[in-house]
Amino acid sequence: MNNKQQGFTLLEIFISLVIGLVIIGGVLSVFVGIKSTTTETSSMGELQENGRFAVSLLTDDLLRQNFWGDYIGTLANDTLITNPAAPVNDCVGGGVNNGSFHSGIGNFRTLWATAVTTPTILGGCITNAASNSDVLQIKRAIANPVAANELNNNRFYIQSRTDAANIFAGNVAAPILDVSRIWEYQHHIYYVRNDSIGSTGEVVPVLVQGRLQNSGATPISFNMLVEGIERIHYMFGVDTDDDGVVNAYMSSNDVPEDAWDNIDDGTSNQLSILSVKLYVLVRSIRQDVKYTNNNVYQMGDLEFDANGDNYRRLLFSSTVSLYNSRVGLW
Repeated sequence: MNNKQQGFTLLEIFISLVIGLVIIGGVLSVFVGIKSTTTETSSMGELQENGRFAVSLLTDDLLRQNFWGDYIGTLANDTLITNPAAPVNDCVGGGVNNGSFHSGIGNFRTLWATAVTTPTILGGCITNAASNSDVLQIKRAIANPVAANELNNNRFYIQSRTDAANIFAGNVAAPILDVSRIWEYQHHIYYVRNDSIGSTGEVVPVLVQGRLQNSGATPISFNMLVEGIERIHYMFGVDTDDDGVVNAYMSSNDVPEDAWDNIDDGTSNQLSILSVKLYVLVRSIRQDVKYTNNNVYQMGDLEFDANGDNYRRLLFSSTVSLYNSRVGLW
C-alpha cells in the first residue's frame, strides 16, 4: 500500500502568498477608506452642529434686542423710575451711553458692534479677544416674565408697563409700579477668543458669551459657548431714506455713530439699523494632515483665505430682522 504524501510546490506557495497579499491589501484599503470617510463625516457633522448652534443663539438674541417687556419704546431717562448705578469694571462699548445700564446722558445703545483689532476691548473688561473677528453687545429683557417671589439674587430685572419701567437687582425688593410685570434684564456680549487644549497646546477658537450678573468684582461673567467658532462678522442693514426699507449693508466700523442710538430724531438723513447679516466661520478642532484647505470664504465685505492649511471649515450666514428698531411696540 502506497502512502506517499504530496505537498505544495514552491511555485504554488508563492502564488498563494501573492493572492493572499492581494486580498489582505484590498481589505486594508477598504478599511482605511471607511475610516477616512468616517473621520471626515464626523468632522463635518461637528462643524454643522457647532455652526447651527452659534447662529441660533445669536439670532435669538438679535431678534429680542431692545425688548423691554411691556414697556413701549427705547429706554430713556424720563421713563426709568429706578436705575442701578454703573457698576465698577463694567464692560462699556462705544458712545457716551453704552454700559450695562442707562447712564443718564445721551441715547442708550442696546445694540453695538465693532471689529476687534487688539486683545483688550470694551474698557478693559476683555483682555483675550481674538483679532479679525467682531465683538457684539446686546441689551434686552429675557422674553419670559417672572413672579416677584422667583427673583434670583445674582440677576437684574426690569419691571415695566407701557409708559414706565424700573431696573433693579434681584437681591432687593421690587419697586412698586402699578399694572406691571417683571422680566430678567440682560446685557450680553459675544466675542471670539483662542483657547489651548490638550498636552500639545493646540489652539482652538471659541465663541464666548458675557452675561450680566449681580455679584463679585466683575459685573459681566464670561463663559465659553461653542468650540471651533473661528470668526464672526456682522453686516448691518441700514435705512438711508427713512422709508422703513434696508438700502445698504455696512460693516460695524462703517455704521455712522448716530445709527447705533436707535432714536428717530425727525431728520430725513439719519440712518437706522433695521437688520443684521451675520457670518459665522466654523473650524475643525484639530488638523487633518490628509486634507488641504485652499478655499476662500466670503463673509460680506471681508474674505478669509485658508491659505492651504489642514483645517476643515464651514461658513454659515443668516439675516435677522430687528423687530424692535424704531418701532412703538415689540
